[in-house]
Parts: sequence; structure tokens; C-alpha cells
Amino acid sequence: MLFPKKYQPTIIALIFIIISIIILSLNLRQSGKTYLPRKLVLEAVTPLESIVNSSIEYMSSIWKRYIFLVGLEEENRKLRERVAALGKEVNYYQEMYLEGMRLRKLLALKGNVDCPSVVGRVIGINRSSVFKTILINIGTTDGIRLGSPVLIDEGIIGRVIETSWNVSRVLLLIDYNSNIDALIQGSRTQGVLQGQGYEGCILKYVHRSEEVQVGDKIISSGLAGVFPKGVLLGTVTKVEKKKFGLFQKIEVTQAVDFSKLEEVIVALPYKSDKK
Repeated sequence: MLFPKKYQPTIIALIFIIISIIILSLNLRQSGKTYLPRKLVLEAVTPLESIVNSSIEYMSSIWKRYIFLVGLEEENRKLRERVAALGKEVNYYQEMYLEGMRLRKLLALKGNVDCPSVVGRVIGINRSSVFKTILINIGTTDGIRLGSPVLIDEGIIGRVIETSWNVSRVLLLIDYNSNIDALIQGSRTQGVLQGQGYEGCILKYVHRSEEVQVGDKIISSGLAGVFPKGVLLGTVTKVEKKKFGLFQKIEVTQAVDFSKLEEVIVALPYKSDKK
């Protein structure tokens, strides 16, 4: 045999198709009566022709769908890029809106502070376990001085402890080195608010005979002329009177969330309330 057995059916079919096409082409040259050989060829070729036409139509439809899907994928890619761009725009305007709201609150607070003041932006945070400070983008060229009080609409943040021409370092009120003259808002009892790191603050030097309740507001007293009077410092969260000792142990949670600081107000300089 010239061909392997597995190819024989295919070869025979091809030979049959070729012979049929030759006979059909010869008969097409003749006009008139259709002879028996031609009829046989037509009967044999028609199913094959139908199969071939169906295959061509099927492949054509697949190609058209492929072209459509390629175009659809390109369109989807462009839509995804547009959606991403719009998402960035929405995020940008959302940030602008939120910043505008924060600045409105700061400007309202600025109007209530009885002294000149300037708005700054937080540009650095010291997260060490020893010191609790932030850096702001304003300095001596903006009128900042050592000891200048720093606050936001929620309350006092701290005071400036270091400054250059365009940058200042602020000691946060939760730092262990921070001590602020304070008042219990309701009773007007005086004390000193000392930072305790991220655990909050304690109000020191409140006599055990004074009535202090959980939930009492702690505000700045305005003594020493460092901080404006009446600005919120925090809220009493725990009161403990020990059997011995003159003073109570009063724990205070600060009013400001120091993990979310962005813009601040610095008072320049503050004049003590002499009333």
C-alpha cells in the first residue's frame, strides 16, 4: 500500500470528490438533457457541498464574533480607563470638600480666639514611645514663637517647643512633658493636666474633698498666659480617691484624636484673660 491504513478513507474521499467535480464540470459544458452520471454526481456532491457551505458559514460567524469581541474588549478597556480617571477626580474633589470643611471649622475657631492666629498644616509626626510631637509648615516668618498654643476646633493640641523660619515642632498635650493649667468646667476646680502618652492624661492636684464626676469636661484655665481660657482639653473617664494622700487620681481622655491631625491654628501671641 502506498498510504498507511489510517489515511486510506481520507484519500478515497478526496479522490471521489475530485472525480465528481471533473465529471460535473464536463457536464456543465453540455446543454440540454441531464444524463444519469450527472444525476449521480449531483446526488453525491450535494450533501458534501451542504457540509462545506455550513462549515464556511460557521467559520465566518466565528470570525465575526471574534472581531466583535476584540472591539468589545477595546471598548471595555477604554471604559475602564475612563472609570478609573473619574474615580480619581471624585476622590480629588472629595478631599477638597473635606479640607474645605475642616478649614471652615478652623476659621470659625480663629474668629473666636481673642488674639491673632495663623493656620498651618501638619507635615510630620513623631510616633516614638518617648516624645509625642508633630511638625507644622509655619515658623518665625509667620509670627510663630516658642510657647505659642496650637489648637483645632475639637480642642487644644499642645504648644510650640521649637521653631525655624518655616517649620515648627509642637509638643502634644499627651506627652509626659506637657503640663497645662486646667479647670473642671462645672465646679471650676483647678488642676494641672499632664500627658500620659497614648493612654491619655491625668488631672493632678485636685483635693480629695472636691466633687469630680466621670464625664466632667476639662478646659484650659488661661493661667500663665500660655493657652486661651475655656478651650476644651478632654473628658474625665475615671476618678479614684485613695485612702491616703491629699489629691484624687483623675484620668482624662483628650478631646483631640491625634492620629487624624491635618490642619491646625497657632495663636500669636495670646494675651491672658484678666477678668
